Amino acid sequence: MDEQLLAAVAAYHDPILDRPLVSVGEVRAAERDGNQARIALKLGIPADRFGGDLVPALGAHLRETEGVESLKLDLEWAVAAQPVQPNLKPMDRVGNIIAVASGKGGVGKSTTTVNLALALASEGARVGVLDADIYGPSQPRMLGLSGQRPTTRDGKRIDPLVGYGIRCMSIGFLISEDEPMVWRGPMVTSALVQMMNDTEWGDLDYLLVDMPPGTGDIQLTLSQQVPVSGAVIVTTPQDIALLDAKKGLAMFRKVQVPVLGIVENMSTHVCTNCGHEEPVFGSGGGASMASQYEVPLLGGLPLDIRIRAEADEGNPSVVADPDGAPARAYVNIARRMAAALAAQTSGAGGRIPTITIEDD
Repeated sequence: MDEQLLAAVAAYHDPILDRPLVSVGEVRAAERDGNQARIALKLGIPADRFGGDLVPALGAHLRETEGVESLKLDLEWAVAAQPVQPNLKPMDRVGNIIAVASGKGGVGKSTTTVNLALALASEGARVGVLDADIYGPSQPRMLGLSGQRPTTRDGKRIDPLVGYGIRCMSIGFLISEDEPMVWRGPMVTSALVQMMNDTEWGDLDYLLVDMPPGTGDIQLTLSQQVPVSGAVIVTTPQDIALLDAKKGLAMFRKVQVPVLGIVENMSTHVCTNCGHEEPVFGSGGGASMASQYEVPLLGGLPLDIRIRAEADEGNPSVVADPDGAPARAYVNIARRMAAALAAQTSGAGGRIPTITIEDD
């Protein structure tokens, strides 16, 4: 290997992932062909689209190295299964379970969950969503699956429904949208664990769990019984929401689930007439909480009417307008979330797609 190039790649701090690139992968080769740097990387995050963003930035960084004028990047990626809580066994064929939680309702947790799932899928990952919000299941509608029912081939295992390539299971598939769930805590917990274990998820890189809001007995029991690799906390900048979000973060730490980061939803309001942005719920709350608990701030999302409208129509932002500002925000948050998970351990397994991109 060219030691000068190797050192340059090791020093590269990716602005999208907000961490050193080598913290989520390894350099397989670093050679020169005349004035061209030829770099081979293997990352532990899905990177079908990320590679296109990485090459210009990494190329600009490497051009600061003497004699380098262009970059040819051979990029492989494979998502490795990360550790789960002590005394729990990982699910067969499901690489990583990520809990998406909030300390209170109404902060956009479910909308965030579905868009993060779609963002991961857009990078090439195999993704599922378990709608664990029994009292307010919304994933069927947001994935355009309202009114459909799951099937079973053997009377024991349930086949999840698929929307936009996302495999989904929800109590909302088994009841009508206006039927209330008048269940006590133990019934809810039992139903969720059964849905988790009896669904034929197939091979997944990530299974996102849309957790019920709050930090009560249901949430604690799920966190103790479901083998989770990491958790994401969704909040708004509002002080009241942050107080509850801190309780959710503390709960996951208590049951030894790593908190991958915080998503600040409704960071600013975007005026539909003029595009002016204003922090109607305050500002800096998510960043302050992330700093206090020493976890990453994965990103902020705007209070944008398009996000609400697209989710209600069963066409979430990441698929409705992939190049729009909300979709780009979700994609970058998903990348940082995947990077925070991958950085927990080194090495990778499973599928290894290869992407070759040149920066001239």
